[in-house]
Amino acid sequence: QVQLVESGGGLVQAGGSLRLSCAASGRTFSTYAMGWFRQAPGKEREFVAAISRGGSTYYADSVKGRFTISRDNAKNTVYLEMNSLKLEDTAAYYCAGRSTGWVELSAERYNYWGQGTQVTVSS
Repeated sequence: QVQLVESGGGLVQAGGSLRLSCAASGRTFSTYAMGWFRQAPGKEREFVAAISRGGSTYYADSVKGRFTISRDNAKNTVYLEMNSLKLEDTAAYYCAGRSTGWVELSAERYNYWGQGTQVTVSS
């Protein structure tokens, strides 16, 4: 069983930056594909970014060029660096992992989920 714990959310002004972290338990983190999803009130959970076990990265068009996903296998941690934040980035952000190493863009393909961390962007 893998446990994921997110941190780093908070309140930030539009145009600002935040870095989210997701710490994973277990010895097999390096073999997992990891993703970040977000869910705003009244909306469905949506894909934000993902990274394969080999380090290939994928982004939603809405965050491409502003967000960067990375992983540190020695620390069992995946990060989401968010720059140039916009009001529409406000959401609960969830870290997700899947035991196969390739990325999927659909939330249903992920086996493990964190509890979420809130990001609020103010004007």
